[in-house]
Amino acid sequence: MATGRKTTKSALALAETALDVAERAIKPYSCSKSRHDFTQPQLVAVLVVRKFLRTDYRGMQQHLAEWSDLRERLRLTKVPHFTTLQKAEQRLLKKGASNGSWIEFSSALAAAAASAGLTALPWTPPDSSRATSAGTS
Repeated sequence: MATGRKTTKSALALAETALDVAERAIKPYSCSKSRHDFTQPQLVAVLVVRKFLRTDYRGMQQHLAEWSDLRERLRLTKVPHFTTLQKAEQRLLKKGASNGSWIEFSSALAAAAASAGLTALPWTPPDSSRATSAGTS
């Protein structure tokens, strides 16, 4: 049964789609006084690709360092440190829980991610039944 949904096996195509969706949905920077090394949409797209590649933060940093085509598609002039990715994801989780506009953004990005075969985004809340009292799942 055909669903009519396009799918991709290309991390580069997913990166472009995620960046496009994120640029339309969220502000470039979370704070006017931030360093402005990377935009929020760039970090979101990196996190989506990280999930797609099933790698950790350090692995994603290594992919970006070695993969010039990916950096080009994401318009990155330098490679973010792995802690930058960790902190960005935590910020997204926090905003997602408290800001209704993130629901629309998450829905649009989920559709883009689904086209690449992803079932969960980096900031998808964990199943509360599996969460421990320490807050990890």
